[in-house]
Amino acid sequence: MALYALGDLHLSFQADKSMDKFGRVWRHHERKIEKYVRQIVKPEDTLVLTGDHSWGRKLSECREDLAFIERLPGRKILLRGNHDMFWDAKKTERLNEEFKDRLFFLQNNFAAYQDYALVGTKGYTFEGPFYLDGRGRILGWDEKSEAHAKKLVAREMTRLRDSFEQAREAGYRKFVMFLHYPPTSILEETSPFTEIAKEYHVTAVVYSHCHGESRFGDSIRGECRGIRYMLVSGDYLGFRPAEVLP
Repeated sequence: MALYALGDLHLSFQADKSMDKFGRVWRHHERKIEKYVRQIVKPEDTLVLTGDHSWGRKLSECREDLAFIERLPGRKILLRGNHDMFWDAKKTERLNEEFKDRLFFLQNNFAAYQDYALVGTKGYTFEGPFYLDGRGRILGWDEKSEAHAKKLVAREMTRLRDSFEQAREAGYRKFVMFLHYPPTSILEETSPFTEIAKEYHVTAVVYSHCHGESRFGDSIRGECRGIRYMLVSGDYLGFRPAEVLP
């Protein structure tokens, strides 16, 4: 039994949205996902998919994408991404009822893995606009957009803390935290997300969203303040699920 994670599948079996323009790694990426997940993940394992599952805007436009995910081996846990328009956070319970025993939607709740609670939310981080000099160094940024980002971070923090507290009330003291967005922006060394991870003594923070080699280093990777930070974007991993826990 093992816990794996992979993000940003960007499936489009019903939507006309090719990812090929983003580089060779995205050519036939659906085949790569299926190939590597089947090679790595066993039926008894758990696979957390950290958002941006489908380009469909409505649930009816995502059915084939979700069916593809269902057919992959292991227990599948899904997190909301910024492109998952089919998923209204207020209707997560309805999704879990509809897909019961097939998929689990992680939002304002938690999932158990051995003696760990898996908690997560979409998250948010400020991504600009930034004002650069001729060498690409940041001179400033759009402060109005930054203020809006802080409001969204506060909302996501409320959701995340609620999930932690639900898990605590159920008796869990060991946690893995999942985000779609990275835990810090390129301007930050710490953030509300890194602070809550420290507060609850999480073992690992797992996130995605960062695409392309120029973006892979946008946030924390590796060990930091006793917590392991893992980037699991599909193109970063070559669509091979990363092991989070054995």
